[in-house]
Amino acid sequence: MARTMARPGGRSARVQQAVHAAVHELEAEVGREALTVPLIASRAGVTPSTVYRRWGDLRELLSDVAVEHLRPEAEPEDTGELAADLTVWAEQFLDEMASPSGRAYIRDALLGDPEGANAGQCSAYAAEQIGTVLRRAADRGEQRVPDAETVLDRVVAPMMYRILFRPGGLDADYARRLVADCLTPERDRR
Repeated sequence: MARTMARPGGRSARVQQAVHAAVHELEAEVGREALTVPLIASRAGVTPSTVYRRWGDLRELLSDVAVEHLRPEAEPEDTGELAADLTVWAEQFLDEMASPSGRAYIRDALLGDPEGANAGQCSAYAAEQIGTVLRRAADRGEQRVPDAETVLDRVVAPMMYRILFRPGGLDADYARRLVADCLTPERDRR
């Protein structure tokens, strides 16, 4: 059963940080195929039972590491205009998620959590970033600011589908087209 990883404090936070760091280091050193819970635990300075108790198995651990890696590190860029802000964000999102490591993290996040909590957390990250872009536009008094669900449906969802199932043609032009279509009023799309 997948476990939801809350941001712990104290020793628990140190264990999580050490185990996550061990995964990243070992993946770079020995490759993903060689990762085992005992190897990771040894590198992290904890017992394998600590890892099993906290994460359940290697797949759930890799899923937790993936979700943490997919967490945005900064606020979306503020260019001063909705179309530009959303385009910059979409291009960066696509570039990161469509990269080989991005795809691996997406797969890990999904595979290690069949109940969907990790996918939901990744979706929440995107929704938060989009919400920031949209709030800024509304605060500037821009007209025709879509809601976050519309952007998720018309920009993020097509990108994720293509990243997972049809990875060809994923470039900045694709992201720009999705954003432009999302921001074009219905009556002007006909």
